[in-house]
Amino acid sequence: MNKYYIVDRRLLPDTFSKVIQARKLLDTGKVKQISEAAKKVGISRGSYYKYKDLVYATNNASWNQKAVISFMLNNQRGLLSKVLAAIADSKASILTINQNIPIHDVASIVISLDLNHMQESIDDLLKRIDLVDGASNVKLVSIE
Repeated sequence: MNKYYIVDRRLLPDTFSKVIQARKLLDTGKVKQISEAAKKVGISRGSYYKYKDLVYATNNASWNQKAVISFMLNNQRGLLSKVLAAIADSKASILTINQNIPIHDVASIVISLDLNHMQESIDDLLKRIDLVDGASNVKLVSIE
């Protein structure tokens, strides 16, 4: 299971903030291609691909933010409600749930969360979900 930290960007290599800048250019539509975004912020495409799923920007160190998580869930009655209970226990609020149809008895789930009132770290929540028997591949997709 991954462990997440919030650190001052001054402690990190410039590449990390440039990856975040490149992602923002792509997300806002200011550039259309990854190579264009990477060139604009001064990093290689390889650096972008290496870190794009590992670094995220946050507005401040408080938990007044939103997150998107994804995981796979076995197609068994009651499993999703166990995950939802784990989220409720953390005091995070669910904003959206997207569940795809099960393929080979496993469904992919994406949940967006409001972390404003959460009483534990996002890492603890991901561990809590991973402990649900039948949940797997639990990941933080993005955090804001």
